[in-house]
Amino acid sequence: MPQERTSSSQAEHPWCQQQASRRGNVCQQLERDSISNQYSVVTGTMKSRLFYIMVLLAGRLAMNEGNKYSCSNDTQVLSYVPSVVDVDGARCCMEVVNEQFKTENLSTIIKSVEKLEMFLENTALNETTSIIVERLVAHIFRADGHFTGLNISASQERVTSDSDFVANTTVKVHLPKELLKTNENNTIIFCMITSPEKYGQLGILDGRIVGLAVSKKTVLGLQDKVNFSMPLQRPTLESQADKQPSCQFFNFSTNQFYQDGCTTEWKRDEGRVVCSCDHLTYFAVLMVSPSISESDREILSYITLIGCSLSLFFLVVTIVLYATQRGTGTDISLKVHINLSVALILLNLHFLPSQQVAALSSSGPCIYVAVLLHYSLLATFTWTAIEGFHLYLLLVRVFNIYVRRYLLKLSLVGWGFPAVIVIVIAIIDKDTYSRVTLQPSKTNGTAVEMCYLSNDVMKLVTTVGLFALVFVFNLGMLAVTMRRLKSLRTEQTSREKGRARRDTCTVLGITCLLGITWGIIFFSFGQLTTPGLYLFCVLNSLQGFFIFLWFCVFKWKTEDSQPGSDTHYTNSRSA
Repeated sequence: MPQERTSSSQAEHPWCQQQASRRGNVCQQLERDSISNQYSVVTGTMKSRLFYIMVLLAGRLAMNEGNKYSCSNDTQVLSYVPSVVDVDGARCCMEVVNEQFKTENLSTIIKSVEKLEMFLENTALNETTSIIVERLVAHIFRADGHFTGLNISASQERVTSDSDFVANTTVKVHLPKELLKTNENNTIIFCMITSPEKYGQLGILDGRIVGLAVSKKTVLGLQDKVNFSMPLQRPTLESQADKQPSCQFFNFSTNQFYQDGCTTEWKRDEGRVVCSCDHLTYFAVLMVSPSISESDREILSYITLIGCSLSLFFLVVTIVLYATQRGTGTDISLKVHINLSVALILLNLHFLPSQQVAALSSSGPCIYVAVLLHYSLLATFTWTAIEGFHLYLLLVRVFNIYVRRYLLKLSLVGWGFPAVIVIVIAIIDKDTYSRVTLQPSKTNGTAVEMCYLSNDVMKLVTTVGLFALVFVFNLGMLAVTMRRLKSLRTEQTSREKGRARRDTCTVLGITCLLGITWGIIFFSFGQLTTPGLYLFCVLNSLQGFFIFLWFCVFKWKTEDSQPGSDTHYTNSRSA
């Protein structure tokens, strides 16, 4: 174990000797007052300068004999975190936390661990120091201003950041060069806590958590991620065969584990779990039940690939048929459907190769795919909303509706609104369009990456938020449309009854297939079940194929209808 620094040799006021945990500005002031009193007494009663110095030194030596931390299982030690802590103070805090693992409940321990992190970050030292107290292992690395990365190896008996071999290593950590800038001399803190009896109840692998931090600095959004690995023994896998490891971080505000920003890689034959995270905090490997089985995951991947490929093919066929037969009709509805088809073509074109592009070493192609994929998805949602609005005009307003340059205005909204969102995001954070890590495979633990929006907040607002608005809007349009259809059915003329049937097909073929199917995720009330995932993948990956079928039916009905039957709708809405 590396040699540790001893505690400071400065004199302390007797009150500070009894309350070691509260050594801060108050203690320093009391010390200054005590020394000042000594000066005044000596100055007033002794005229000999030499004798004055001897008495002062004697007083300091006497006080240093009592400069010992009184560490016991006392919560007062953790009630105050001083701005500067010496090594003895950090050790004292670790001893108190270690004792709490034996007597206190998990809620109290979590709060104490958070305080311990503050103690370690505020520890002042001139050299790298290691502290081991039973189940707690800490390593405080002092940077010299030329940080080039750091590798830490730790076991329950030893921890080091040099190249020395550590027997029975339980945790290996690699910290990237990006962690500290040039001339930064912050301390890097590593803390490993092992408590199967306490953390085991949370499903934590071997009851072990690892804390990483940099003093006086919050580390988020690392491009070169922090990597740490832990052993995953065969007995653990056999006893929890229905579970798989998941690298997650602990949020002290919510007392919950989350996997945002972390990826998990593991292989059964290697017996280790490798975690990669883009921030620093306390981490752990949790044994969790997979959301779906590996066979279902593979089947769903094939359904998505085949469905999107078929959709792309039939959407292109739809565009070709429209281009070759556009002279046979000028119905504005058909033009709206074609714009939606173009948006879906762009979506499938950039979604299908996204994983392959993310695997490339160059980031340029991935940024391009991420931007276009996000734009095309937003355009699809926008044109879905336009479909709902247009259906409302067709089925509810019907007569006396004239909008000058109607299609042009729809196009400005359908294609311009998504472009504005993408541009604003690029201005706010130009690096947000990058590689995004998906859930790893259970078999080999290889993380799957694609090119998309990496900022979770922006992703939630622009993707989920926008679609939520579109979904609610289309539900409203569907309700209004169904109400109109119900009133049409009450009329006796055969023509109106035929029109109602035709309008019903339009509503089901456009509003449901192009909007409501995406909303399956909202009816899951959380994570989709396996049947829900199958339904979601089938309906949405084949969306383009359904549009092709509807296009064929639409053209067939238009050609068979009486001349001029739809003239009013067409002329009143032509661009």
